[in-house]
Amino acid sequence: MLKPLIIGIAGGSGSGKSTVARNVADHLTTSSVAFIDMDAYYKNFTSLTLEERRKLNWDHPDAFDYDLLYAHLEALSRREAIDKPEYDFVSHLRRAKPTRVEPADVIVIDGILLFVDARVRDLCDVKVFVDADADIRLIRRIERDTHVRGRPLDEIIEQYLSTVQPMHCEFVEPSKRYADVIVPRGGHNAIAIEMIVAKIQRRLQHGAGGVEARHTPSAQRPAPPART
Repeated sequence: MLKPLIIGIAGGSGSGKSTVARNVADHLTTSSVAFIDMDAYYKNFTSLTLEERRKLNWDHPDAFDYDLLYAHLEALSRREAIDKPEYDFVSHLRRAKPTRVEPADVIVIDGILLFVDARVRDLCDVKVFVDADADIRLIRRIERDTHVRGRPLDEIIEQYLSTVQPMHCEFVEPSKRYADVIVPRGGHNAIAIEMIVAKIQRRLQHGAGGVEARHTPSAQRPAPPART
C-alpha cells in the first residue's frame, strides 16, 4: 500500500490557514482527504490549575506535543487510523474523547508552528505558508476568540501583545523559508489556491509521495475545523 501525500499549511494566527485548507480540499474531488489541526496537539497540562494554564505561553514551540503529532503523521503515512486529540480552548485541556481519523490519499495539516519541528516538516510533501498583514491577523483573532472561544477582549489583546506577536516574529515568520509555496493576502487568494491544487494534482498523478495515479473518491469529506 502506497504512502499518501501530506500537505502542510503554516502561517500566523489569523492568517487564513484553515480557509486555504478548505479551498484546497474542495478542489481535490477525486481523492480522499483527511484533516489534522495542529492546535489539537497542545500539551495536556493537567497538573496545573486553570489560572496557571492561562498564563502559559501557548505560542511557543514548547507548548506543542510534537512527539505525538509526529507519531500520528507517521501512522497516517502508513495508512493507519489515528485517534486525534480534541482540545478545549476554554479550559486549556484535552477533551476526554478523541476523534478517529481514517487513512486517506491526501493528509492536510495546518498550524502556526508546523514547520518549526524538523521531523514534522520533513514528513510534509508540500509545504505552504499563508501570509497576511499583522492588523488583519489581529482582527481575525479577536473575532474568533470572542465568538468561538468565549474570551474577553482584554485577555485577547494582552495575550497578543505578550506572546502571540513576539512568538510570531521569533518562530513563525522565520519558518516561512521552508515553504514550497507562499500564499499572500490570506486564505482567499484564488490564483494561489489554483497553483497549490495544480501542484498537488501533478504529484498525485505521478505518484509522488507514494500515492497512485488512480484514486477512489471519498464517500465522506469532513470539513476541517472552522478556524483561521
